[in-house]
Amino acid sequence: MKSEAPNAETTLPLSRSERIASLDVLRGVALLGILIMNIQAFAMPGAAYINPAAYGDLTGINQWVWIASHLFADQKFMALFSILFGAGICVFADRAEQTRGRSTALHYRRTSWLLVFGLLHAHLLWYGDILYTYALCGFAVYLLRNRSPRALLILGTISLFIPFAYSMLTGLSLEHFPADAVEGMMDSWRPDSATLAAEIDAYRGGWGDQQVFRSQTALFFESYLFATLFFWRASGMMLIGMALFRWQILSANRSNGLYIRLLVAGVSLGIILTVSGVWQNYRHGWSLEYSMFLGSQWNYWGSVSMALGYVGLVMLTFRKGWMSALQERLAAVGRTAFSNYIGQTLICITLFYGTGFGLFASLSRGEQVIVVFAIWIFQLIAAPLWLRKFRFGPLEWAWRSLTYWRLQPFRR
Repeated sequence: MKSEAPNAETTLPLSRSERIASLDVLRGVALLGILIMNIQAFAMPGAAYINPAAYGDLTGINQWVWIASHLFADQKFMALFSILFGAGICVFADRAEQTRGRSTALHYRRTSWLLVFGLLHAHLLWYGDILYTYALCGFAVYLLRNRSPRALLILGTISLFIPFAYSMLTGLSLEHFPADAVEGMMDSWRPDSATLAAEIDAYRGGWGDQQVFRSQTALFFESYLFATLFFWRASGMMLIGMALFRWQILSANRSNGLYIRLLVAGVSLGIILTVSGVWQNYRHGWSLEYSMFLGSQWNYWGSVSMALGYVGLVMLTFRKGWMSALQERLAAVGRTAFSNYIGQTLICITLFYGTGFGLFASLSRGEQVIVVFAIWIFQLIAAPLWLRKFRFGPLEWAWRSLTYWRLQPFRR
């Protein structure tokens, strides 16, 4: 690798004083929180993620674990991550423009490498990758980064309404769909025992057995779901994240009162919407006709509200200096979020897939929580220790070196 003539100053990592510490803490919270839902996709057949009645026991502690995870985590931390990705685009572009006078080529090179990482992650390790989506959305939303915060908020909200409208129209017209189309939807919503058994056998088998299911699911995510849901939702939340960053909300520079209002309003509305959705879906027996499209919209909007509430909570906690030792650890996890995200995948596929311990479809939802806590503890301990000796996480270092096309300093 060699440089395209950037000087050393433009390629050095941000010092602690230059970093926006509140963003690091918030990113650490999002990274750990997203595992609450991802563990279900690692440990169980895919249908169990979108339809809790599709597989496994849903009584007693397992039911309460699902309700709690759905209420406080499902799509909430993904929304929070998207907010942070949008803010991160602004941070990266602003700094590049200050030091180099331009950012476009650097942003697109950086984002193109993220796309490569995402494709490798999805097709070689785990189909639930989000990096592919973030990269493609990052190509688009970058062009809007200098719009006013108000315009960014409006555009983001409009983007969020597109998959909402699609889901509502699809759900309301489902009775008019051809029978074979509905049957195809049912195969993913509530697969039969033979389909479930085939998926379980594959993931308990070797890498090649897994690959058929993994790439098939990844391609579905990267095409149909990306076009109808992921692009619009992730882009919308990124644009909202840009607006929040420009308003200095994410840098913890606003008043405590604003963060309290954001916390109370966001969490309250989020709980009301999500609980209403849980009640309605149970009332409709988790049927394809209601729950797949119409019933999912309660949490769709509840997660947006709850994510904003979490922003208020974390910013308020940061300003008050509460739990400062935990905040330091969360910030370290946030600074190494890329490595920790892929690290969660490596840990989980080792535990659950046949290339490791083969525990796929063996742990109940309640038992999965223990795995989540164990990974949290490990990453909260490991990340600060790593950063004592190294400037970046290993994947952050590789990504940055590829972005600048120059090896970056690694050890402290």
